[in-house]
Amino acid sequence: MSTAQDLKNLHDRLSPTDRMPLVFLGHGSPMNAIEDTSFSRAWTELGRSLPHPKAILVVSAHWMTQGTTLVDVSAMPRTIHDFYGFPAELYAQTYPAAGDPKLAREVVTLLASHHAEEDETWGLDHGAWTVLKYLYPEADVPVFQVSIDMGRGLAYQLEVGKALSALRDRGVLILGSGNVVHNLRAMRFGGKPQDFAVEFDTLFTERLTDRDFATLSDPGRLGNLLPMAHPTVDHYLPALTVAGASDARDDLTFMTDAIDLGSVSMRSFVFHAA
Repeated sequence: MSTAQDLKNLHDRLSPTDRMPLVFLGHGSPMNAIEDTSFSRAWTELGRSLPHPKAILVVSAHWMTQGTTLVDVSAMPRTIHDFYGFPAELYAQTYPAAGDPKLAREVVTLLASHHAEEDETWGLDHGAWTVLKYLYPEADVPVFQVSIDMGRGLAYQLEVGKALSALRDRGVLILGSGNVVHNLRAMRFGGKPQDFAVEFDTLFTERLTDRDFATLSDPGRLGNLLPMAHPTVDHYLPALTVAGASDARDDLTFMTDAIDLGSVSMRSFVFHAA
């Protein structure tokens, strides 16, 4: 779990720069949006450390497409409450940030080789707004989402991240939102972490630290751990997008490394200028 010192160290390293950091957050339960948790507190502290970007591009586990990569070009993205059976207070939450249609359309062109298309129907799903409300609580930064193409392999998202990386030098913060481990079938309420969850989270951390993206994007190398940690890979892919947008100039800092509910890794990480 992140300590106050960990977050202070990150704050000291995120000095003002023209090159935006890359952020991946394990978002976990939507309830983090309205509860005072160790995770929501860490996101608040991270937000105080991050520079103020010109725009935020979000890749969320909750916008999945097949055969295409959609880019939200709406002027005012709607707040999507894409969950069921939660308290009314959660459904009342909104995140009224503006979009950035001009930049979003540039991203469509940037991702032309990834079958990108414009979309005006999506908005901000809970993978985006439940964490953005802590990072930038004033909702004063334009934000838009890019979908994940579930019809492609893991390495494809690395390529998407690489294509998006040039935006960092234009003041765009790339935010991935998912979970390093996400198996809701194996949840334990109040129980200890599942062995496979700890094992995959550890493997991911070691391989990411070593910049061994080839292993992280190869189901064969990940073996039986991958389907145990991710019965579907939607929550894993945004982590690969963020990794793909990084390069040798970046340092890596981890935060919120707990396993929640037995089988959901809340591990988050930031790539930032060395």
